[in-house]
Amino acid sequence: MSETVIEVNKLVKEYGDLRAVDDLDFEVQAGEVFSMLGPNGAGKTTTVEILECIRDATSGRVRILDLDVTKQSSEIIKRVGVLPQKFDAFDLLTVKENIDYFAQMFDHHLEADHLVEIVSLEDKSDELFRTLSGGMKQRVGVAISMVNDPEIIFLDEPTTGLDPRARRDVWEVVKDLRTQGKTVILTTHYMEEAEVLSDRVAIMNQGKFKVIDSPRNIIDHYGKKSVCTIKGGGKTAFDLLSQNGDSVEMKGEDIIVTLEGKRHLSKVIMMLEENEVYYEEVLLQKSNLEDVFLSLTGKKLTEGVDEID
Repeated sequence: MSETVIEVNKLVKEYGDLRAVDDLDFEVQAGEVFSMLGPNGAGKTTTVEILECIRDATSGRVRILDLDVTKQSSEIIKRVGVLPQKFDAFDLLTVKENIDYFAQMFDHHLEADHLVEIVSLEDKSDELFRTLSGGMKQRVGVAISMVNDPEIIFLDEPTTGLDPRARRDVWEVVKDLRTQGKTVILTTHYMEEAEVLSDRVAIMNQGKFKVIDSPRNIIDHYGKKSVCTIKGGGKTAFDLLSQNGDSVEMKGEDIIVTLEGKRHLSKVIMMLEENEVYYEEVLLQKSNLEDVFLSLTGKKLTEGVDEID
């Protein structure tokens, strides 16, 4: 049975009339990647900063590693690692020197060479921080967040502003952390990032969690059905599939088919082939967390308001 390392009950954070975090209840298990997915202003950063002992809650109960954040924050800080938004380090220090600098803040810390190896920066160890690409700088940030060999690592929007290749470099580091048994709390507004990396996702909007579950379960329960597009199938394909009872729609010469299960796509293609129906190609579109967010909130993930997060 998994060990619970984070317990949150009735968590509230208010800024005047604004309730940034609204009555949250959730738990995180040891060794999982738990992601909070939502737009800017959803309350993700405020929530994790309370867990990190950076902000005080207005009300509620939070325990990290069976320690109370209001009474035992100094002990919690020794056992967690944090990569904040807009991480930066010392431009004129090398990768290794930056890691060594932050390591000296803890009585117990890992060796810089070992951390450099964990984030796959061995060939950049002696290069100045300012010369690194965005993705490599974020890798340094992850290494620094691990200097005290933490049991829980908080990564707050770790890939914001990075190009797709750099983003995937950071993803590989997160995957490696999971294989080491680390618990990772990830905040993001990138749907694909949450889908690829997370054991469980909490979809957050206006300070509340709309749902918490594995990405697959969330998509299966709240997402739209998958569809396939038969490019260039025309009226022949439309008539054939309509007669078969499929849910079809014609757009120009393309046919849109709503799929009812995993084997439906192969049946559609087989029917077209057996009846020698001409088509150019078949494109599959699966439901994703963007569809789920739209279903749960009535708006796209990118429509969030940029307020206190």
